[in-house]
Formats: sequence, structure tokens, C-alpha cells
Amino acid sequence: MLDRSLRAVLVRPLEATAAALDRPGITPDRLTVLGLVLGVASAVTAGFQLWGVALGLWLVSRIADGLDGTLARRRRRLAESQGRESAPSHAGGFLDITADFVVYGATVVGVAFGATSQFDAPWWPFLVVLLVYYVNGTAFLAFSSIAERTGRTIDDGRSLSFLGRIAEGTETIAVHALWLILPFWAWQIALVWSLFVAVSAVQRVVVGYRSLR
Repeated sequence: MLDRSLRAVLVRPLEATAAALDRPGITPDRLTVLGLVLGVASAVTAGFQLWGVALGLWLVSRIADGLDGTLARRRRRLAESQGRESAPSHAGGFLDITADFVVYGATVVGVAFGATSQFDAPWWPFLVVLLVYYVNGTAFLAFSSIAERTGRTIDDGRSLSFLGRIAEGTETIAVHALWLILPFWAWQIALVWSLFVAVSAVQRVVVGYRSLR
């Protein structure tokens, strides 16, 4: 829901940071892997109830995740301005979405371990979140694949055709951060969040089906 608005706000800071990072040893794929490693580390530290460390790692991992695409687009523009052909990196897009799914799932599990161990939180709200993430991911990836084959792609600068709904990347990052800030309320947050993601999943299924008819 907020992805488009936030991207408009962050485009200049991300472009400036990408320009500063634009060195031969730094590639978009390496930034993606960095975001993946930091995201998984955040999940592990949350499992050990190191909430402040987990929050820091989570935020830095999401910054790295935002910079990989920005750097890729910057290099593509520079290549085109110099008269060189530069196609989008499909491998990079694949790596990016896979890393996101791993990090989001790992964070749910890490917070669940930490919250159930330290605050005696129930497991089932976190399992519900994983279930609705699974449904959302299925609808999202299936639509993107079929839309590509049928020529009904949605081009908003991302590697895949993205069906935006009320629960997008911005909301996910915010909720996962909130878990780490308020771990003693983590299962209640998970329960409310699962309802939002479930509504988003239904929206994606309905809109995707209608778009592909």
C-alpha cells in the first residue's frame, strides 16, 4: 500500500548512496547477498533475544536490499548513456526475490523463538503469518510468471510484475521492525498482521485472476 509513496521519498537518498557505493568491487548481487546475510543474522539474534542487535541488523539488511536495484539501474543508465547495451539482470532479480522470501520467513521464525522463550508467547500466531506469507507468495509469483508469458506484465521498475495491495514491502519491513522493538507484544502484532496479509492475499488472487482472464 505504501511502497509507491515511500519509493518516491527515498529515490534521491538511495540514488546518492548508490553513487557513493559505485565501485568495481561492489555489485548489485553482492549487495543482495549482504542483505540476505544480515537479514538471517537478524533472525538468529532475535531467536537469542538480542532484540536491539536484531533490529539494527534488520534495518541495515533492508537498506542493502533497497540499494541493490538502485545500483543496478544506475549502472544500466550509465551504460546506455555511453551507447552500450545493458539489459536488466534477470539473475539479479531472481536472487533478490529469493533473498527477500528467505529473510522474511527467517525473521518470523527467529522472532517466534525469541518471544516464546522469553515471554511465553504462543506459537500459532507466527505459524499463521507463515501460512498467509505462503499464500501471498504463491499468488504473487504465479501471476508474475503467467503475466510474463501472456504479455500482461506490470512494469514499475521491479524485476517481476508486482500486484500491489495493502500489505507490501514497506508494511512488512515496518511490522518486522515493530516485533523487534516490542517483542513482548510480538504474538499480538503477528495476529493482527496476519489478518492484513490474509486480506492482501485474497486481493491478489482476485485481481490476478481478473487480470489474466
